[in-house]
Amino acid sequence: MHFLLSYDTADRGCDIVKIVKQETTYHLWKKYSSALSRQYWKEKTFWSDGDFACSIGEVSSATIQKYIESQG
Repeated sequence: MHFLLSYDTADRGCDIVKIVKQETTYHLWKKYSSALSRQYWKEKTFWSDGDFACSIGEVSSATIQKYIESQG
């Protein structure tokens, strides 16, 4: 899954990823708990432990958006 986010440069990318994973897990479990509990019966997880985040630097956000859209 790819996300294109705008954030304050004072924030750390790893902290943003952590918050996104926490919030989406909470809301997905709240809405789809019966379906998710069949797959994730041991604990309320959704995301894997790993992640990757990077800033786009000098590349335009339009170029990154095009790349994300081409990922299928």
